[in-house]
Amino acid sequence: QVQLVESGGGLVQAGGSLRLSCAAAGSIFNAMGWYRQAPGKQRELVAAITSGGRTNAADSVKGRFTISRDNDKNTVALQMNSLKPEDTAVYYCAAGATVQAMGAPPFGSWGQGTQVTVSS
Repeated sequence: QVQLVESGGGLVQAGGSLRLSCAAAGSIFNAMGWYRQAPGKQRELVAAITSGGRTNAADSVKGRFTISRDNDKNTVALQMNSLKPEDTAVYYCAAGATVQAMGAPPFGSWGQGTQVTVSS
């Protein structure tokens, strides 16, 4: 059974930092990354990374968020710096064969989500 287990969310003041981690069990994925969904908004891709180290990130987080992964441990992390209130959302770890297939059936997978709240 494939599982993505997230940790590291919480409450932080604007300008602060948080680090999210996600551990994958049961499968090895080429692409891993993070989506987020704020209340009343669609889920959006925050950042993704392939097993070869290729990354991409949303324009809104470039320069503030850094995605990394440990292929040996099958984990991915999102270091979030200079957080803004608009970063408040539930953050979901996702994985798949490609960035486009992260979370998509039949072989993609989602984590349960972790809340990130940034106060002004």
